[in-house]
Amino acid sequence: MKQIRRLFAYALAALMLLSCSTVAFTGRNRMLLYSDSEITALADESYNELMATTRISANKQQSEMVQNVGVRLADALSKYLASQGQMSVLDGINWDFKLVQDDQVNAFCMPGGKVVFYEGIMPLLDSPDLVAVVMGHEMAHAIARHGNERMTQQALASIVGSVAGQVVEQKTSENGRILFEAAFAVGSQYGYLLPYSRKHEYEADEIGLYIMAIAGYDITQAPLLWQKMSAQGGSSVPEFMSTHPSDANRIKNLEKLQDKARKIAQKIQ
Repeated sequence: MKQIRRLFAYALAALMLLSCSTVAFTGRNRMLLYSDSEITALADESYNELMATTRISANKQQSEMVQNVGVRLADALSKYLASQGQMSVLDGINWDFKLVQDDQVNAFCMPGGKVVFYEGIMPLLDSPDLVAVVMGHEMAHAIARHGNERMTQQALASIVGSVAGQVVEQKTSENGRILFEAAFAVGSQYGYLLPYSRKHEYEADEIGLYIMAIAGYDITQAPLLWQKMSAQGGSSVPEFMSTHPSDANRIKNLEKLQDKARKIAQKIQ
């Protein structure tokens, strides 16, 4: 068993080295086990299923604002990445921007670049600058490959749990094994997977702010939007058990990044 665990550790270490890359703008190291094509195929399947049962918004003014902001951000991002010799960041991403009929206060971006805003969020986004805050954040998830990274984390957690479970199973009763599996599920969820999800949210806030700045939008609106969100009630879930940071922490982080965002925007002016 020791030899098996040793071989597993070596194989996992080699896999991690081969799969390492860095996130655009932040330079954070991350590991991706899946190809862009694999992730995009799964995302497109989910997107098509959603759109088959969802209606496009009939609100022409709001739809045009979502579309115009998305195109402006995408064009500015392409221009910036080209100037930095980093166009590969956009490999496999084909932007598409839609507003749909749904009362949810939400928006999302699929790994392949399909961005969807719900009508329910639009009363909070009464200017192009505010739309750009949310749009930039969602686009950032795609260019940072957060979907791929999350799937990689889930896969690794499952692999480690399975191997460790086999070791424990040989030394404990059936009840002990069940308790171990339950403990591992809780430990991996709150100790590993959720904290990384919060890291992704902070990173998407950061990259989204940079994209806004590059496109010439008012980046001071980013923390103001989260202040507005907080005034609406915010989340009652404690941050350590949430996939999203608290509104107060997001506001503080976005305020701290303002000067850096302006410096990045100056590189192509």
